[in-house]
Amino acid sequence: MICFMPSLITISLVALGGAVGSVSRYLLGTWIQSASKSIDFPFGTLTVNLIGCFVIGFLSQLAESRGAFTPETRALVFIGVLGGFTTFSSFGNDTLNLLRDGETVNALVNVGANVILGLALAWLGRTVAFWIWK
Repeated sequence: MICFMPSLITISLVALGGAVGSVSRYLLGTWIQSASKSIDFPFGTLTVNLIGCFVIGFLSQLAESRGAFTPETRALVFIGVLGGFTTFSSFGNDTLNLLRDGETVNALVNVGANVILGLALAWLGRTVAFWIWK
């Protein structure tokens, strides 16, 4: 069994980045939703997810092709900031990596599992909470 324990510095960088990403998501998403004046569609969430996908794609290319980031910087930016900003960006990047590596079936399974199971579990969570607190 392989045991991996990240350093306290790496954990701290992820936590700091997560705080920055989460606050940024809240501020930008709220501002976009308010600016859209829409109560029918989540423009704030969509905008945050799309920006996160673009940024993680852009930075992943720099990291992979130019070695632009140290492991600590990757932890801070990719896992912390972008993970706090939106995990959808990680989902998009993971799926593209699978496609790039010729793992088309796994990429499709990843998309289907995240979308279908994610929606199913969100529904299940709501249903369980409803039954507990009705």
